[in-house]
Amino acid sequence: MTNSKFFEGHQINAIREKLIAMDDSKWAMLSTIQFKDPTTTLIVSILAGSLGIDRFMIGDTGLGVGKLLTCGGFGIWAIIDWFMIQGATREKNMQKIRQFLN
Repeated sequence: MTNSKFFEGHQINAIREKLIAMDDSKWAMLSTIQFKDPTTTLIVSILAGSLGIDRFMIGDTGLGVGKLLTCGGFGIWAIIDWFMIQGATREKNMQKIRQFLN
């Protein structure tokens, strides 16, 4: 799977099975889904995480506003997100593909 960097390793087989069972008419729509790159999100988190831009990028608007108003939780939340943001990005990507496949 060429998009494996967008998902957790343990989720790849489940996605593969659902794609194999999927109707051929959905393939064109599936190719239009835009997944967020976890590496890009990490770079943005390191550079501007205290402003919440990383959370806005992945669609966590509430958390983005919280980080913006508290300057990244006074820096603590921003540092924690350096380690957590890639997993959060992959989870958001998984939610997108689940919505499409169900």
